[in-house]
Amino acid sequence: MPLSPRVPDLDALDVLLSVERLGSMGAAGREHGLSQQAVSARVRSAERRLGIKIFDRRATGVRPTAEGALVLEWATRILDAAEELASGVAALRGERRGGVRVAASMTIAEYLLPAWTVTMRHRFPDVVTSVQLHNSTEVAARVLAGEVDLGFVEGPEIPAGLAAREVARDRLVVVVPPGHDWVARDPIPVAELAATPLIQREPGSGTRITLEHAVPDCAPPLLELTSCTAVKAAVVAGNAPAVLSSLAVATDVKDGRLVPVGVDGLQLPRRLTAIWDPVRGLHGASRDFFDIALGATT
Repeated sequence: MPLSPRVPDLDALDVLLSVERLGSMGAAGREHGLSQQAVSARVRSAERRLGIKIFDRRATGVRPTAEGALVLEWATRILDAAEELASGVAALRGERRGGVRVAASMTIAEYLLPAWTVTMRHRFPDVVTSVQLHNSTEVAARVLAGEVDLGFVEGPEIPAGLAAREVARDRLVVVVPPGHDWVARDPIPVAELAATPLIQREPGSGTRITLEHAVPDCAPPLLELTSCTAVKAAVVAGNAPAVLSSLAVATDVKDGRLVPVGVDGLQLPRRLTAIWDPVRGLHGASRDFFDIALGATT
């Protein structure tokens, strides 16, 4: 089956995701060894090919449009699949003699894991770090099944049979776009939050699980999405509230794109936790990666 001419190549998708993650054409250029003009040209080319505006350009940087956030979420899956293919082929050829297999929940993967993997590569250049992205429930299942050496999850509960240690903390924040009526009524009652359909992460995510433990009997979601970036874009586009990690919304709050709203009597602190099989333990590269994650936040 021929590939659609609307699909950009892998290098172009990689650049788009770097622009999203770093919030800047210039920063993405430095990461890829390209000029800002070259990155901008690649973004415009991808937008023309897709027929969709992916980013809003502002003086303070770039942010995905609502449609762009969905495209970028799909692009992430494509690049993950490509990396899985490359890793599998390399393993079959015997090119990778040692490494560490890591699975991480989406919030940790978006906002903490990149720095950890860069440090790991600098300290141990001969070790390959293989990363899988899942929600917290899936991460735990992969660790229990022995499919990965080390996992990182959000949420209040750790499944039985796993060793765990906190590596960082965040908190969940109720966010709305600037024109939302909750801004003028801050703080809102817990009952109103519970009764309001929210834009939410998918079932099984640490964010969703933490909220459901703290606020039982929440109204059914208005919309479910599988990344923080997509949720934020939908909040702005739909003028609807969401509950997200403080790590995920920090830049958006600073830029005025999102506004945090207090909830009377409700605090949502959260532990971000490393998990592993206590029988297999942490040895070699997996122990090194764990120490890097632990050292980055202590």
